[in-house]
Amino acid sequence: MGRSRRTIPEELLLLALDPATGTTAQPQSLDLGLAGAQLVELALAGRIAPDGDRIAVVMPRPTGDPTLDSALELLRRRGSPVRAVHWIGGPRLGLRQIYLSHLERCGMVHAVAGQMCGVLPTTRYQATDTAISRDIRARLDSAIRTGVPPDPRTAALAALAHAVGLGKHLYPGNEGRSSRSRLRDLIRHDPMGGLVAHAVMDVQNGVAAQPRRSAAPAAPTGAGGRQPARAAADPDRIPMQPRRGSMARAVAH
Repeated sequence: MGRSRRTIPEELLLLALDPATGTTAQPQSLDLGLAGAQLVELALAGRIAPDGDRIAVVMPRPTGDPTLDSALELLRRRGSPVRAVHWIGGPRLGLRQIYLSHLERCGMVHAVAGQMCGVLPTTRYQATDTAISRDIRARLDSAIRTGVPPDPRTAALAALAHAVGLGKHLYPGNEGRSSRSRLRDLIRHDPMGGLVAHAVMDVQNGVAAQPRRSAAPAAPTGAGGRQPARAAADPDRIPMQPRRGSMARAVAH
């Protein structure tokens, strides 16, 4: 894998970096998003492919990216396809810091030491070239504004940005509501990104260990035999896409 192109984990992290404060938005969910972004990048490289809601290694050959190859090797050692939600929900200690350090080595960010409450040491990361972040953001803006189907990388990045909650960071307030909705809808253009984005949200909602059910249980009746009103659908939730049981072919790049 050549290094002329930024990977989806790198782009997701750059999107989350606040240029003013040097902090990352949605840090907890971002860690899950980075693990999911690795899966998408490996799929685009032809190393893994979705099998229903599971991930299977189809080509164990290294990509040349040490961080991605570490994830690929862990998947290979599983021996059998693993559920995306279990992979993303597994321990990923230090993944965000690994990518921040990588971006620093590449010269895309620089570390700024500081203190919290005048005592605790902290480190912020400022972008050294804001044009890179603007370029990433412009791709999302263009896909949202024009409605033209985006390329798989942009569609997957949009899905992950939504899944980790960056929509409200990128398009804040009531005026950004329609943009957030269209950001969510870009998921329809990349099945792998959709699988991973749903897995990220499932982990956040605490359903990683729960088996999927074929039908929802009947709602309990309330006083007078009436059923309580169902909760309104979340407008920022990505619509569930049908999943194929057979192995889907990954797009090789």
